[in-house]
Amino acid sequence: MSTHVPPFQPSVPYDALPPLPPPARVTESIPVLRREADARQALAELKGVANIIANQAILINAIALREAKDSSAIENIVTTQDRLYRALAASSSAAVDASTKEVMQYRSALRIGEAFVRDHGFLSVNHIIKIQTEIIGNDAGLRATPGTALADDRTGEVVYTPPQDPDVIRRLLSNFADFYNGEASSLADMAVLHYRFETIHPFLDGNGRTGRILNVLYLLLKGYLDIPILYLSSYIIEHKDEYYRFLRVVTAGGEWEQWILFMLDAIQVASMDTIERVREIREELDRTVDEVRAALPRIYTKELVETLFVHPYSKIEFLVNALGVERKAASRYLQSLEELGLLENQKVGREKIYINVRLMKILSRETVA
Repeated sequence: MSTHVPPFQPSVPYDALPPLPPPARVTESIPVLRREADARQALAELKGVANIIANQAILINAIALREAKDSSAIENIVTTQDRLYRALAASSSAAVDASTKEVMQYRSALRIGEAFVRDHGFLSVNHIIKIQTEIIGNDAGLRATPGTALADDRTGEVVYTPPQDPDVIRRLLSNFADFYNGEASSLADMAVLHYRFETIHPFLDGNGRTGRILNVLYLLLKGYLDIPILYLSSYIIEHKDEYYRFLRVVTAGGEWEQWILFMLDAIQVASMDTIERVREIREELDRTVDEVRAALPRIYTKELVETLFVHPYSKIEFLVNALGVERKAASRYLQSLEELGLLENQKVGREKIYINVRLMKILSRETVA
């Protein structure tokens, strides 16, 4: 099958994308295979390390929320860890700012996508649309009218015009889903898929965030990870210019290798950072268990300590639900833990929220790898 593509013109809709899969030479060059082996090894280590924390909700909640913040930041939707956890703990959303609400929607979309993978064993085009709908907060669906073009932020010059015809968009996205759910299973294939999704640019908004969610769902679908704790947004933020440059090099000249190597590096670096963070969380969990058991034996339970890690910003209701205790008892537990120096309280509206300060230092720290 011919894979000839007409010369790229930034202002012309890029309808001539050849169907997936790409030629084997794209994903099986010697440099790519070597880098793939390193990235796979790092992922395998992460998959194993994740099991050192029995309550997986601790990792899923902490790391997914960080990804929601970082992935949104790539699109200039900026909030902070503190605002996010306050929003999670607060009973009312009235005081939550617009950017934080958008990041919370991203977090919800991650969970929806994970449920699709676990419940169905695949992601359909309609599943992808539902993920994007949750991110954006409306049901506009796939682009149906022409006029979308991507421009350089600094110069305003058009650098890429995605397909405009709704039938072409639907056809390309169906081909994307077929390859995503098919026999493709390498990390290089994931890089190809990420490029293709961003190139189709099927939505008016939320394409980048949807594409980054699809990356981690691919790792779940193909068995690289058991839980969704590997995200690439921090690496992309640190190398944002390279990310976009390599995307455009593939489009303009069909030069795949640097793009795929970039994505494999991102996987390896993100894996090593997450491994370190998981180990730090486990060490802090063990340390907290020892301190609470020694200083507060009358209230200590494993479930109590784990609740403070599942919810780094905790409150009375969280303990009531997790431990099955009355509000007065939950309030007394939180006050005792604050007196021990493990928690700090903060008023959010009329509520008092208790912050796991040592855990938050781990979660808020920048990439270590």
